[in-house]
Amino acid sequence: MNERSLPASPNWYCSRCSDVNSTGLLGVGAKNVVYLIDVSASSCRVTGELAGHRDLVSGFSFCPHAEQSHVCVSSSTDGTVRFWDSKSKTVIREHAAHQSPVSAVHWSPVDKNLVVSGDEKGVVVVHWFHTGDTCSFFPEPRTIFCLSCCPHSWKSVAVGYKDGMIVLIDVSQKGEVTHRLRGHDNEIHSLAWAPQSGEDALCSRADDGDGINGAPRGEDAGCFLASGSKDQTVRIWSTAKGKALMTLKLPFLKRRGSAVDPGVRERIWLNVHWPKGRPTQLVSSCFSGELVLWDLAKSGKQKWSLFGASSEGQNHSRIVFNMSSVELQDRELLISTSMDREIKCWDLDSLGCCWTLPTLGGHVYTLTFSPVGVGCLALGVGDNMIRVWNTLSTQNPYDIRSFWQGIKSKVTALAWHPRKEGCLSFGTDDGKVGIYDVFSNKPPQISSSYHRKTVYTLAWGPPVPPMSLGAEGKQSYSLYSCSGEGVILQHDPSKLSGDASDIDKLIRDTNNIQHKLSPHTDLSWKPDGTVVAIGNEDGSIDVYQAPRLKQLCSVQQHHKVINSLRWHPDPHCPPELSGLLASGSSNAIVFIHNLRAVIENPPEEPVVLNESYRRLCGHTAKITGMAWSPHHNGRLVTASYDGTAQVWDVLEEAAVANYRGHNNYLLCVDWSPVDPDVVWTGGKDFTVHEWKVSRQEFTKPPKGKKMVMLQEKKATSKQQKKKNKTTGESGGAARPKANGEPGVEEETKKEPSEGEDDDVKSTNGLEAPAANPEVQRKSTSAAKNKTDFHLLKKKKARSMLPLSTCMDHRPKEELLQDCVTLASLRYSEAPPAGCVPGQGDHVHLGLFHDRQALRCMFQAEEEAHLEAGHLDSVVYLRLWSGDLQGALQLATERGELNDHLLSVAPMAGFEVWSRAAEAYVKQLSLQEQHLKAASYLLSLNKLYEAVDLLRSNKLYREAIALVKARLPAEEPVLNELYACWAAALEKDGHLSAAAKCYLAAGCSFDAAKVISRKNDASSLKAAAGLARISGEEVLAQSLALRCAKDLAAAQDWVGAQEVLSSQPGLLVHRLHLCVAELLAASLEDSDVFCPASRVSSHPWAVPGQRSSSLQDKVRDVWEKEFGVSQNSAGDRGANALLQELKGVESPTPSATVPFRQVLLYSSVHLTRALLSWIQNSDGPLITELWQAAAWFREAGHFCASAEFCRLLFPDGDASGFSRNHSETLHHTEEAAEAAAEDEAAAEATAAAASLQAFVCYHRLYERWWSGTTAGQGVQNGQPLKAGDEPMDNERSRGQLESVDASILLSEPLAARQAAQRSVREIQERLTAMVLQHSRAQLDSGDKQDNGPSPTSADDQEAEKSSENEETFLSLSSKMSKLQQELVEQSTIKMFPHPDVVECCLVLLHLRKSSPVSDVLQETAKDLLRKYGTGPRILKASQPFFT
Repeated sequence: MNERSLPASPNWYCSRCSDVNSTGLLGVGAKNVVYLIDVSASSCRVTGELAGHRDLVSGFSFCPHAEQSHVCVSSSTDGTVRFWDSKSKTVIREHAAHQSPVSAVHWSPVDKNLVVSGDEKGVVVVHWFHTGDTCSFFPEPRTIFCLSCCPHSWKSVAVGYKDGMIVLIDVSQKGEVTHRLRGHDNEIHSLAWAPQSGEDALCSRADDGDGINGAPRGEDAGCFLASGSKDQTVRIWSTAKGKALMTLKLPFLKRRGSAVDPGVRERIWLNVHWPKGRPTQLVSSCFSGELVLWDLAKSGKQKWSLFGASSEGQNHSRIVFNMSSVELQDRELLISTSMDREIKCWDLDSLGCCWTLPTLGGHVYTLTFSPVGVGCLALGVGDNMIRVWNTLSTQNPYDIRSFWQGIKSKVTALAWHPRKEGCLSFGTDDGKVGIYDVFSNKPPQISSSYHRKTVYTLAWGPPVPPMSLGAEGKQSYSLYSCSGEGVILQHDPSKLSGDASDIDKLIRDTNNIQHKLSPHTDLSWKPDGTVVAIGNEDGSIDVYQAPRLKQLCSVQQHHKVINSLRWHPDPHCPPELSGLLASGSSNAIVFIHNLRAVIENPPEEPVVLNESYRRLCGHTAKITGMAWSPHHNGRLVTASYDGTAQVWDVLEEAAVANYRGHNNYLLCVDWSPVDPDVVWTGGKDFTVHEWKVSRQEFTKPPKGKKMVMLQEKKATSKQQKKKNKTTGESGGAARPKANGEPGVEEETKKEPSEGEDDDVKSTNGLEAPAANPEVQRKSTSAAKNKTDFHLLKKKKARSMLPLSTCMDHRPKEELLQDCVTLASLRYSEAPPAGCVPGQGDHVHLGLFHDRQALRCMFQAEEEAHLEAGHLDSVVYLRLWSGDLQGALQLATERGELNDHLLSVAPMAGFEVWSRAAEAYVKQLSLQEQHLKAASYLLSLNKLYEAVDLLRSNKLYREAIALVKARLPAEEPVLNELYACWAAALEKDGHLSAAAKCYLAAGCSFDAAKVISRKNDASSLKAAAGLARISGEEVLAQSLALRCAKDLAAAQDWVGAQEVLSSQPGLLVHRLHLCVAELLAASLEDSDVFCPASRVSSHPWAVPGQRSSSLQDKVRDVWEKEFGVSQNSAGDRGANALLQELKGVESPTPSATVPFRQVLLYSSVHLTRALLSWIQNSDGPLITELWQAAAWFREAGHFCASAEFCRLLFPDGDASGFSRNHSETLHHTEEAAEAAAEDEAAAEATAAAASLQAFVCYHRLYERWWSGTTAGQGVQNGQPLKAGDEPMDNERSRGQLESVDASILLSEPLAARQAAQRSVREIQERLTAMVLQHSRAQLDSGDKQDNGPSPTSADDQEAEKSSENEETFLSLSSKMSKLQQELVEQSTIKMFPHPDVVECCLVLLHLRKSSPVSDVLQETAKDLLRKYGTGPRILKASQPFFT
């Protein structure tokens, strides 16, 4: 529990955002939280908070009845109304009846269960607390600003609107408007009912000049209502008369030595409050925060008294928003909240201020105690102000002064001068650095050197060059500032107008550093000023020795941004603790470093420290602040983004206490300098808490992240903020401001809040208000019985016989004549002439004559009802006359059947009832009451029709429940329903639910396919398991393969193998992934493949293991892990596995395929090759090896291709395939001649020759790179790793000698490659000729249309030059011959070789660094002369022929 705390500022522009109950508990809405404050006449104390709203609290009210005074209600712009128990601080109930932001709420003073709320669309909702019922009214289509329940009658509610209208509604009559009070011409800010009923208290003022129109004496109905408006007037209304009795104009008060100009329209919020027991006294706010007490019974012009007039500075300095009063200890107190972010308590008898509670309008970024002024706490807040709090004041526990001049931005850093009392430096969000003298009224000194970004840290320390040069006897301290751009500036406090110096220059010069320093994020001077620790963005901490800033050491422990550094205080601490440095970063771990040895014995060169002295683990989010206890040795408190503050015993690495009183991120913390048990914290919840370590319930931080809920609330904050602004400025009510969010009419001295960081989620809708339901409530008043309530509640019913009824309201003479006529009808033998009872002018006599006359009267009445549209009355008349079938027929034709008519229909027989029920089903279906219609079909025993009705309207869940409840389990319609529902769910994206339907219908195949549609690893794994359980083995294997490939692509090799192992018959694919994993590990070990992250891998595939060649290692792993060897048989035999793997398709290599997929495709061919190797099939072995290498080469991964060849053939000889197992690949001419007759053998020989050529080709390039980049840290096209040595000349010479360059310098290959180049050139020329011809055809057509034109000189020259060139036919014939030559050498086309001309150029380049035989040089030159015909080749080969 916290001792003292400063809450967030109450929300602005709310009519009733604070209230106090009879026990003195004050509730104040601030942001989306309600703070509870225990008030008395002498002091106040924050006792807790009610948190739960997703958006700003717009209204708050306690239950005014003593038995449940602890219950309260709050409204929010998120559209909800919540009931709370202030004792347990929990939610009792939440109502979401509003579809728009709620702007006002009030608890009825008469009925303890009645709560009324209103929203921006004009909807009024009545809430019954005891039952949870609600009903909505829509009295006016206007924006509601405020409302108030009458304290004398539960029925009456006053509603104030944005346009100045006041409406009185009767909630017992469905929100019927009883009065519209017109007079104000602007927003209604507040409404207050007189505490005394009746309207005779002000009758003595009837003749005053203020315009009182007194109500007649003796009239008991009605009472007075006061209203405050933006038009700067207060009006007193008579609710009995519905008119204004009195208009009070606000006085223009002198303030701050000048009077308010009446000609200038001041910004104002006019709040009114009528204290209990004071029927003639009214309190209102004024222009600039003054409070005025009006004496309504007083005559003359001066009818008001000013609050706080006895002494200067008692009044609010800005406009007042809310007032509430309570009687405590025989004193009536008034509580007010204001834009100046202060809550004040007033004595209504003396009109003096009892106490003031300051509040905060922004994040508390920093707090720090003065080392000189004991107990003087400085707060840097995001509302552009500095607070200085004398925490040791005995007279006022909240003795706080605010400083705002010269700041104009969020205060993000503070630092007290170590020696000079009252000297406080500050840094702001806009990069400003300044110094305040808190004991004077002077504006601050501002440094002329601004940072480009937010100032995060300020520190006082000894001056360093250049300021320390020649400064002996002058300034003993300099001010250092660290900001967001990573720069630390040194300011001269005595001359802030001068330029500040960047200490990075001194650090570079002193330590001879040439590279760029890492951006700085924090600094901390050791208390004795000998060394300074600087935290950096890369997580390192550098320690420098003053004054030259010689680097002593670098602490490399953190891996994220350093947020806080703190040295252990020196005074009275053991020597072994004097060098302790605490550091906190964004990785949630606090490290303690013992630098005593480095400081006492400075090393000649900076040392790197990788081990910490102590490690404090427990926080779950980044560290934002730390403070050492000045009272204990090794006691540290830390603040974190997990919303808690933790006290540690550093020496024991033990958690002492954990404080969880904040409801948002913590930003700062400091230890009390006088009380060893007290710590102060501040955070993003706009609050500062004082708490005792010994009273904390928890010892360690919470295991889970405490702020998860907050982060969810902030997910849509920016959209809601824009919506709030738009609605507030246009058609909506003035939205409440979060703790002082700046409005449109903000003064020059703005005090913006942190609303942009802490807006919370809203789910408001803008739908039209619902129809007005009846009030489901009975009166609790003892004076009203049940009958009286219903007479009041219900309107008079419409007459069933209106014609005869209206005949009873004729003149007296006609009524008397009716009596004579009726007597004649009954007792005379001859009826009066023209008199037919029940018709015409004698229709009403049908009620007093015989049945025939009555039927005639009914007929006339029916015609009248039909003409008036009262069809229900017609139906009842027919029912009364016994024509039940006719009544049902008429209701059926008009679509007016109802449950009552259906209930009496059996009187006419079963057939009539069944026809009526069927008609009612159709009517209900048209009215979209499908469930009710299905129920009537069931009553007709039409079960299948009911199911079809539900299915056709997509009520599958209800239809299935009905079928399963009434029909056998094997009913076919059930599977049809499941299938239809599954299709609908699948279309809407609810795949898991659709799979359940398919499973229920017995379609397990479809269920697995649906789950796999998400195509993520977890879904594929679940789908594979489902398919396997249900017996769909083929589908299960297919899905498992897809899942395994995705996991392998994500480097989750263990997960991929687990998926495959769960399915039988996938052994060969497990072997494939084994090869892929080993290949990936080998390439990663060579820095060719660098995955972003490796999720999991097997022990046998860890990078760095180079004990044998790749193929030998694969074979060993297969035998140990999978039981596959040369002796395996059956399903594990190499032949069976190879045949199964041949069914796996491999696409054509392309440069667009990602490298991870290239790795998998290449490993497929490598797996086939290794299986062929096991079964001693040399032909497929060679072919598949070539395909595996071709994937890397043709996909454009040259380095990967070279490394792949090196892994397979580390000696550079493709014939030696294995060291551990005897295997030789044949690619010699003798082998080629021997295999000439066998096509398969010929292909294998060609593939072996091509493979050997590419192995030599890559080794040739390896030698070239190693020779030309010697000393440059590059080898094999890759940067050298730590510890690697560049290849020396002897080793490279040996490599070159081991390369059979004659394989690369083959003249037949050179001729074929030259022919291929010629074919490409001819194709390009033919394409150009076709394009030229088509353009010429278009040009000739245009010329024919436009007439002949002279031939230009360019056209003539083009024609002459074209005659000398080859024709289209000659080029075509030449290309045909070349293609024929290429077809004859099909094996070379299938297995190409490296470019011979390119190899010649590389070989000739190598002669400068390595010996190349003369024969090879001459061969290369001959080939270049003969086949190097391209312009680039000629240019590159020219140096070798000169």
